[in-house]
Amino acid sequence: MRHKVGQRKLHRTTSHRLAMLNNMVTSLLEHGAIRTTVPKAKEVRPLAERIITLAKRGGLSNVRLAARTVKDRVVLQKVFSEYKERYASRPGGYTRIVRLGFRRGDAAEMALIELVDRPAKAPAAAETTEAPAAEAKTEG
Repeated sequence: MRHKVGQRKLHRTTSHRLAMLNNMVTSLLEHGAIRTTVPKAKEVRPLAERIITLAKRGGLSNVRLAARTVKDRVVLQKVFSEYKERYASRPGGYTRIVRLGFRRGDAAEMALIELVDRPAKAPAAAETTEAPAAEAKTEG
């Protein structure tokens, strides 16, 4: 029985692990969703939710606290403007982890960690880009 269970070490040194998690949080907040392994997603979730909570509180000190994790200034501005308004009425639970199955190369369990209530991509745009390629194949 492991009392006071700490964080996962993810087979990395402390500096490497912290840099990787900070980069993953920045990517998640920039793109709205990222695909990674389940243990990494579980480690990123509390960090990302803390950044959004800091943004909801606002203020210079919270911007500086968030800037420790989110190194990209553009993403930081997005968090303190767009995400602050989007999640203003939500008391927590800003992220969702969706399991995707196993990676082919090493059978690692993959997951999609995404922000809840993110705007969906237009599926019509994806269909129109694939349609001309399919027509070109059938003509030849």
